[in-house]
Amino acid sequence: MAVVAQQDGLEAPPNVPEHRTTTKEKGRFCMAHCICGWRGPARRARSQARTDAERHVAD
Repeated sequence: MAVVAQQDGLEAPPNVPEHRTTTKEKGRFCMAHCICGWRGPARRARSQARTDAERHVAD
């Protein structure tokens, strides 16, 4: 799971949601989800779903 870490003394503005991602499996597919409502595409490779989540958090 990718989590955005806060730096010492710096906090995200209150109107910007924190991004916490997880991956969920459905049948043969794995998808990344974020608490902000974002969902990645269905992937057969778990590693690719995790990469999608990492890219989402970085954006």
